[in-house]
Amino acid sequence: MTREIENAAGIPVVQIATIVPIMLTVGANRIVPGVAIPHPTGAPQLGEDGDKAKRRELVLRAFKAMETSIDDQMVFED
Repeated sequence: MTREIENAAGIPVVQIATIVPIMLTVGANRIVPGVAIPHPTGAPQLGEDGDKAKRRELVLRAFKAMETSIDDQMVFED
């Protein structure tokens, strides 16, 4: 789905996912690894402030991925 949005509309799409190999298999172009399956975009075990910081980190990484020009699939680890 993400690849089709990029190809058809030219809108960069970032997939935040906990199982990166599946995203590579389905063809997602920009992938940001998530935290864990029950909480892909957060870390409640870190407490309220830690969870908020982790979510912010993931969103900022996703923004960076959206701004990055790519030619092939790319995983944005940091």
